[in-house]
Amino acid sequence: MTTDPFRLASRLSRVTPSITMAVTAKAANLRAEGVGLVSYGAGEPDFDTPEYIKDAARRGLDEDVSNYTTVEGLTSLREAVAAELRAAHQCAVSPDQVIVSCGAKQALFNLFYATLEPGDEVIIPAPYWVSYPDMVKLAGGEPVIVETRAADGFSPDPERVRGAVTERTRAIVVNTPSNPTGAIYSRASLEAIGRIAVERGLFIVSDDIYRSLVYPGGEYTSIASLSDEIAERTVLIDGVSKTYAMTGWRIGYAAGPTSLIKAMAKIQGQSTSGASHIAQVAAREALLGSQEPVADMRAAFDERRREMVALLRDIPGVECLEPKGAFYAFPDVSALVGKTSAGGTQIADDVALAEYLLDEARVAVVPGSGFGAPGFVRLSYACSLDDIRTGLSRMKDALAALR
Repeated sequence: MTTDPFRLASRLSRVTPSITMAVTAKAANLRAEGVGLVSYGAGEPDFDTPEYIKDAARRGLDEDVSNYTTVEGLTSLREAVAAELRAAHQCAVSPDQVIVSCGAKQALFNLFYATLEPGDEVIIPAPYWVSYPDMVKLAGGEPVIVETRAADGFSPDPERVRGAVTERTRAIVVNTPSNPTGAIYSRASLEAIGRIAVERGLFIVSDDIYRSLVYPGGEYTSIASLSDEIAERTVLIDGVSKTYAMTGWRIGYAAGPTSLIKAMAKIQGQSTSGASHIAQVAAREALLGSQEPVADMRAAFDERRREMVALLRDIPGVECLEPKGAFYAFPDVSALVGKTSAGGTQIADDVALAEYLLDEARVAVVPGSGFGAPGFVRLSYACSLDDIRTGLSRMKDALAALR
């Protein structure tokens, strides 16, 4: 009898490959073949990293940046992170309560791995960022999905959250502004979630990676700012990628109780160790330097947001809630599901619709099913106004051809 020496671990059977990465990869392949594609799939700013940040990295090359840093990150960066988080969340954060990781994604992974026992449950409002449920599964936990509605601005219904809590519940995930919806949770909803966490002895995962991208008409509320009791059981997840157009620099961070941060550092120390030294130098400059480029990028995103929403609402069968933050629109396209293309192919679901748009209109969108929201699609407006106008014109024509 022969056995496969590279038999894969059973835990992988619970994990779904990222649908956003799949769409982005397919779009990249088409572009490489010379196809004139408009992609709304990317979850990253299309701006270059601000020059003052790159200048700091260049200066760093003449200094001592060739060595490992501590697993937790440079002390000077953790001091800058702690100061920025104190100001943003109006709660106490000290440098020894901060760990710097290779992106906010790693910080989240470390957090779930450090806290979850097999069978522990984590409540995740849907639509959700694609990686939350699978990270929980990889750590041995069970994601418990609580649906939100566009009619409620995609803000979680506290009673649904309360009804999802069991004896196995450990945590509730809060992501505001949200990927994929661009929605901002209401203060009332956050207050209620905070009360539930306090009453039931849960902790809160507050993913704030888009909090600097809030537009007129939107108001960001930090759940940690609501009370000392809530702040004490909140883990803040953040990073420089979205705010400063630094996705490729791979710097994220978490802030929480010192004992938890040490546990996360133990895990990180056995996987990646510390984040890139030179990238940490750049991140420190991002936090301490001029914030004017952030305001400029936010203004550009706002203009694109308004244009994209207006054009989406002009397409028959498409309904689109106005996003108040991040850089995504999340239109409801369920009225188009079940229709048939000119070639006789039935559009069975949002995944089929996304494939149809890619093939027929050369427009890449991400199916809502990957975010726990079938019948929706996500479009990123982290692209030029020309791309928004060109792509949505093609999209309108392609959808009008459905019968």
